[in-house]
Amino acid sequence: MNKIITKDSTFDAVILAAGDFPQSEPALTLLHTATTLIACDSALKEIVDYNSHSTANRQLRPTAVVGDGDSLPSALKEQYSTLWHHVEEQDYNDLTKATRFAIDNYNSKAIAYIGATGKREDHTIGNIALMMYYMDSLGISPCMITDYGWFVAARGAADFESFDGQQVSVFNGGCRHLSSKGLKWDIYPFTSLWQGTLNEATGNVFSINGDGDYLVYRTFDKKTYAK
Repeated sequence: MNKIITKDSTFDAVILAAGDFPQSEPALTLLHTATTLIACDSALKEIVDYNSHSTANRQLRPTAVVGDGDSLPSALKEQYSTLWHHVEEQDYNDLTKATRFAIDNYNSKAIAYIGATGKREDHTIGNIALMMYYMDSLGISPCMITDYGWFVAARGAADFESFDGQQVSVFNGGCRHLSSKGLKWDIYPFTSLWQGTLNEATGNVFSINGDGDYLVYRTFDKKTYAK
């Protein structure tokens, strides 16, 4: 069953992108508890800034920094030279380069993405769309965590842990047959992105059945994760 993100959630790797730096407790907890923390290029600047305002026991320590280096100052490349991995090719963005690095070097299968939304809207849309691509083409289980909830890619029949009143959105990735149980409004094979948004869970689990890929977004329980 696809579970709720909690303080006990575990991932093989956590990748920090260079979007808005997270403020929510779930995202920050995952950053601090990650056994493998990979920063995408200029996200290293965000880590350095965060550490400069944090106590010693709240420092973030990246395992690696991956990217083409175009937006990373030379001083930081030198300071973190033992962690810096330059990938020059431009066919893929830094999020994908970091993902491939995690797979190749740490055999990562379950990867959490943080800081992948915010700032440029086109980057946000592209990064969210990559979740289904990573599942299909790279064979991993991707999970994108924001300050408000999280995206997971899925296919076929799947159960999702939830709570009564949880806000849920479903984005069709090509299903010709798509249905649900446990949501306020039954879903169908949406042909536009907006059609699957603003749904709601009616209990502690909901089910989706499709003949292809889809993307599910669920909101955090504000009472549980209030800062």
